[in-house]
Amino acid sequence: MSERAANASHHEEPDSLPPLTGLRVLDLSQVMAGPFCCMLLGDMGADVIKVEPPETGDQTRKSMGFRMKGEDSPGFLALNRNKRSITLNLKTPEGQNILHKLVETADILVENSRPGVSKKLGADYETLSRINPRLIYASISGFGQTGPWSQRPGFDLIAQAMGGIISGTGIPGAEPVKSGIPVGDLGAGMFASYGILSAVIGRERTGKGQYIDTSLLDAALALSVWESTEYWATGKSPGPLGTANRMSAPYQAFAGSDGNFVVGAANQKLWLIFCDVIGRPELKEDPRYANNIDRVQRRSELADELKPTFLARPAEEWVEKFLEAGVPAGPINDYSVALDNEHVHHRKAVIEIEHPVEGSFKALGFPAKLSHTPAAVRRPPPLLGQHTDEILSELGLLDEQNHKAIPV
Repeated sequence: MSERAANASHHEEPDSLPPLTGLRVLDLSQVMAGPFCCMLLGDMGADVIKVEPPETGDQTRKSMGFRMKGEDSPGFLALNRNKRSITLNLKTPEGQNILHKLVETADILVENSRPGVSKKLGADYETLSRINPRLIYASISGFGQTGPWSQRPGFDLIAQAMGGIISGTGIPGAEPVKSGIPVGDLGAGMFASYGILSAVIGRERTGKGQYIDTSLLDAALALSVWESTEYWATGKSPGPLGTANRMSAPYQAFAGSDGNFVVGAANQKLWLIFCDVIGRPELKEDPRYANNIDRVQRRSELADELKPTFLARPAEEWVEKFLEAGVPAGPINDYSVALDNEHVHHRKAVIEIEHPVEGSFKALGFPAKLSHTPAAVRRPPPLLGQHTDEILSELGLLDEQNHKAIPV
């Protein structure tokens, strides 16, 4: 246990501490992938120090086309809870020296600059690991630190396009459609946190930190499990299927008499029940749809066969009938319903955060529910540089009288 964990346990019982208590994370990242990664670590108890440029801060502070009360965007607020903010100009020797002092106290550093930028700022792994050999350093970039594309600028949109996701998303024959959520960004953040925590466990055995290299393209490819499998098995690049599934049929959206719903008969047992629910028992004996392979190969034909049947009843009635029979089905909710219903409230998937400027605002909760040491909001998203003096004081670098950093 680190000194910070020991100090924390002085105030709380050890078995009630968040699981990552005692780990210090330096968040040198901006926008989404890196901040999301660091927020996940902060939610589980890590002390996350967000290192931001003076005046501008994380560029997401000024992004999005709307605000609530303060100057920070809702997008920034959504990705930066459980962090403290210090402003450092890493283009100056003074800023770099303070960062190096911080690194002496840190366990983990996360950055998502284009490859090569951190080295110019004296914040690269080679430099910092000499200061702290136990440092676990994660770089998140568009295309990775090496390879022919490594110097390309990369956003989620570009990773989805070049990683194949857009080619398999949307309606056949229609214009290209990206995934509605930024799977490249969020996936890279999750894979980085997975790599970081793996390295933390490995460090317990070796005593040494290590370097982690992941990217938006790596994440886009890693999440394309079904699509890559289909390509390798058939030799053909899979195209868009709308709401249908590559592995099972029927498994998609259908239109009832008053709107759309989804249903998934993903195995033979469910298919047989499905046929009874819709009042089409003859389909069970139809050789065209005898098994899942046949149904997948005739996916469009089967959907056309089923569409007139579903138009006979309202969507809600079909959902009820399927659920009563044990066949997975559900309505297609917009976010006003998805975020505000009895089940979501029970799961605490939406929480309230108190903020010094915004007051109380809603945020997404914690998807991983730990039984003994659950994640919690211990700090609201920080104002720019809010904790600069506090952190400098902890390092012994604050002139308390003049509230200025002591030269190092």
